Amino acid sequence: MAILEIKDLSKVYQGPVPYEALKKIDLKVEAGEFVSIMGPSGSGKTTLLNMVATLDKPTAGVVLINGHNPHELSKNDLAEFRRKELGFVFQNFNLLPTLTVEENIMLPLTLDDESVMLMKEKTQDIMEELGILPIRDKRTYEISGGESQRVAIARALIHRPSLILADEPTGNLDSRSAGNVMHLLEKFNDERQVTTLMVTHDAVSASYSQRVVFIKDGNFFNEIYCGDDRERFYQKILDVLAHLGGTNHEFQATRRT
Repeated sequence: MAILEIKDLSKVYQGPVPYEALKKIDLKVEAGEFVSIMGPSGSGKTTLLNMVATLDKPTAGVVLINGHNPHELSKNDLAEFRRKELGFVFQNFNLLPTLTVEENIMLPLTLDDESVMLMKEKTQDIMEELGILPIRDKRTYEISGGESQRVAIARALIHRPSLILADEPTGNLDSRSAGNVMHLLEKFNDERQVTTLMVTHDAVSASYSQRVVFIKDGNFFNEIYCGDDRERFYQKILDVLAHLGGTNHEFQATRRT
């Protein structure tokens, strides 16, 4: 069953010279799948993620999440849909510095009219699973980047959304912290079948997914599947990136240690 289905998705930004950021993109993500989107800067990958996240509207085409088109919802219904169906993990974490780690994670639940006891129980369980229970009472400025991203992942997963959307989740992390974060995303996908769509420049991060979709100049370019050999998959990602072009600094390709 497809959690996400994108059909003929196009986006044109109007201006003195209209800019077509996406051109008739088709994409289907099955339940429990972990898919990465890659492409050079300006290829349209973030625009694509923003359409799925309902943060931007398509010019043409359709986005279906669990068979529903969220872009047809009213403002209030869309806010509820986004809160219940989607989980977000951002490069800059987007945590609130005035709240503790526990309060940041609990935030999505406060809008669901659940009891404080149940919210605390759910929050404790996921903090334990992510190894961040010892920092529960710290403010976000007192913890490391890797810990901040764990908190962000916990917040994204706390209400068990249908789809996790990750935008460069390792972009601000050192290689060790990035590896830890990707292990977590892989673990939740593997053990809980959490459907994940991730935009990344990092070939190592992309190699944790089951499929990588490449776009260039707003067009579908290629896609490859992991199979049983992750090292070979990583090398295939590098090969496609080499064909895609773009400057060297746009794609990080540090092999896992």
